Amino acid sequence: MYIVTPPFLLKAYYGPKVIWNIPSEGSKELFLTFDDGPHPEVTPQVLDILEKHHAKATFFCIGENVSKYPEIYTDIIQHGHAVGNHTYNHSNGFKTKDEEYISNVKRCAEYVNSSLFRPPYGKLKPSQINMLSDNYKIVMWDTLSGDYDKNTPPEKCLQNVINNAKSGSIIVFHDSLKAKTNMLFALSGTLKHFSDLGYCFKNLS
Repeated sequence: MYIVTPPFLLKAYYGPKVIWNIPSEGSKELFLTFDDGPHPEVTPQVLDILEKHHAKATFFCIGENVSKYPEIYTDIIQHGHAVGNHTYNHSNGFKTKDEEYISNVKRCAEYVNSSLFRPPYGKLKPSQINMLSDNYKIVMWDTLSGDYDKNTPPEKCLQNVINNAKSGSIIVFHDSLKAKTNMLFALSGTLKHFSDLGYCFKNLS
């Protein structure tokens, strides 16, 4: 079970130090993001699709995956996309002591050079936000595709995005093996739908 758009109470709980969308000032811009990579099978397919549509995106990378597949991480950057810290091994902030969590983020930073951070599962304690906010822009989202959910068909993932994204939206996909089928379908559909409406796709750098 997941919530496509974060409710007001959740935003209030996290406070003003967290980014949910990007003020668009009337421009037709969307910000695609990909969590949990890089993956040697999935990420290159994402890069090819983005290049086909002249789209830029932001990849929130797991440090452990970057250590395994540094060449894929390099490809992401060379294609002009932004990268962000997603902890070293997908750590859950709610279930992790603050010092241990910050240590995990720092370990990821040894492999991912970025001032952007997204907490896995979107779960972060206020105390952890305070500890991270001096060094990172903490990026959440306002549109969740649900591509990782095995009970959500690909068509529904696409509709989640089409029905909820608007100019300035930060949209979440996952370049993981679990999400592959849903993500590739929804990503292609999203790029076509919004490109036809005159939108451009930018990274968060």
